[in-house]
Amino acid sequence: MFHILPENFFVPLAAPGKIAYWECICKLFNVMDNQLSFGVERDVLVEELQYYFEQANAASIMEEDAEAGDARSKANWMLRRLEYYGWIEIETDKSYVQRVNFKEYAVKIIKTLTEIAEGRQIEYQGYIYTIYSLVRSNTDKPGIVLLQILENTDLLVTGLKNLNSSIKHYIDELTKHKTVAEIMDALFNDYITNIVDKAYHRLLTSDNVSKFRPEIVERLESKSRSRTYIEKASADIAGIKEIPQGEAEELVYHYIREIIDAFQNMDDILVEINHKNTQYQRAAINRAKFLLTGSEDIRGQLKELLIGVNERMNEENLELGGIYRIDFLEELVRIYSMSVIDEKSLYAPIEGRKEFKPQEIGEEEPDLMLRRDKLQRMVEKMQRVMNPDKIDCYVKAHMGESGQIQASQLPLENTEDFVKIIYVRLYGQRRSMSYTVEAGEEIDLSGYRFRDFTIRRKSEKRAQSVTMNI
Repeated sequence: MFHILPENFFVPLAAPGKIAYWECICKLFNVMDNQLSFGVERDVLVEELQYYFEQANAASIMEEDAEAGDARSKANWMLRRLEYYGWIEIETDKSYVQRVNFKEYAVKIIKTLTEIAEGRQIEYQGYIYTIYSLVRSNTDKPGIVLLQILENTDLLVTGLKNLNSSIKHYIDELTKHKTVAEIMDALFNDYITNIVDKAYHRLLTSDNVSKFRPEIVERLESKSRSRTYIEKASADIAGIKEIPQGEAEELVYHYIREIIDAFQNMDDILVEINHKNTQYQRAAINRAKFLLTGSEDIRGQLKELLIGVNERMNEENLELGGIYRIDFLEELVRIYSMSVIDEKSLYAPIEGRKEFKPQEIGEEEPDLMLRRDKLQRMVEKMQRVMNPDKIDCYVKAHMGESGQIQASQLPLENTEDFVKIIYVRLYGQRRSMSYTVEAGEEIDLSGYRFRDFTIRRKSEKRAQSVTMNI
């Protein structure tokens, strides 16, 4: 790689004025991208950069030899620096007109960085449909088609692995949120929008690999058994890679087996993605419920204690080791170590063998009132447990005959009602539910702040289709 990229190629993106460098690169790329080629007259680009540096919100270059000049001087300076760092090249044509071109490798890097900056998600359906169409096609160049199938399969698997890593990143970031508002914002406004709606939900529905995999694998295995196909494909690959026919034939078998193995092993990645998605949503809900609920038992008191310690550490900007410098902890609890175990320690000595004296077992009537109270408490506890079926019935009961309802119209009198709204939003992504959800605007209702959403009843035809697929 370092034989292709200049040694100082990434200096502009790490310099103090990296924002100005990047914005200028993007403006130049946008201008050149609209042309028939990436070559544009230098004067045109100078005027574009001059207009940028004349704006009040233009980023500072933060280099003395550039900041001292006017906007046009800065524009010319920027072009010279980008040429020096190997991003662009300036050439003079036969008419003595200077033209600016982006380097080939710079174009690829700019496109990749732009996709990262825009948070562009991979369109899995595009890869799957491309593979599916190429496998079914009849062509005179089977070797070229096979290479395209291999490339798209690699892009699909890479995209799934990136999605898996993205969910793990969200799980790791969850512990940094300190309040319920931060947790809910990360769950609904960030995770649901960028991961579930854009990628995960499509993997379970329109982009489901299982719909296309059987035919893809069957056709590839059939091609591997066709001598005519192997000879034509190996001839194409031998010409492309400039290798002997025999070596190309081995590559054809290797490519076909590699694609088949990728599709057959794809379930492992999908299972892990599904597991991590469930893990993240459960962790977010449990953390929010922990912060919302409070009680006078030992668990509730320990929670309040830890929250107080955390607030004091945040106020005083203490690190983890600084917890021992908090004053009220010394009066609250004292923990010490003991190096010698004696009769006064926590150790309970083994007593000697004693004579067993059996006691008479009396006949006592069971306390029916106590039993009824315990059963009642058990039933009430089970009724409070949330699951998809209960949430589905809950939505149907409040939606009534109308086709839709807003989440803000659901009861919201206490924390239990708010938790139900959270579950309605989460379970709305499942295909087995009788409703779907659509995010709306953020609202403040009854002391709870959340993003309102529309709950719509699924059509009967769609619900039946979902039931048959399940």
